[in-house]
Amino acid sequence: MSEINNILPSYLSKANEAEKKAFFHVLICLANIDENFDENELDFIKEAAKTHGIKNLEELYNYGSPEKVIKEAKIIKDRHLAMELIREMCILSHVDNYLSDSETLFIGQVGLALGIELEKIEQISNWIIDRIIWLEQAKLIFEEE
Repeated sequence: MSEINNILPSYLSKANEAEKKAFFHVLICLANIDENFDENELDFIKEAAKTHGIKNLEELYNYGSPEKVIKEAKIIKDRHLAMELIREMCILSHVDNYLSDSETLFIGQVGLALGIELEKIEQISNWIIDRIIWLEQAKLIFEEE
């Protein structure tokens, strides 16, 4: 899954500390929104934190309610950073091979709070799904387990 993170450049490097904190609060909240925060989701978040130079990730686990996280996310004003967050959310929501209604709703709520149109959120989501399918097909073609 980490190869997907390398598709686009990271705009998080330009984010301030409050934006980075909000970014990871959103990811952690998403992983827990369906009350099934599994090991794959935790590994994804840890890898994303490592990739983006986030230290003390455990301090970000206390994020509050989803409503509070959505309000906090509004600090992200840069459209590219907002779209990268939606991209990361879409990837994370598929890490456990189950996209719940609560995850879908939360992604939409965060996206709208960040000024990302529903059509753009759907476009990003479909792109991620296509990429996952493409990677799975590659495993079959190349007889990888």
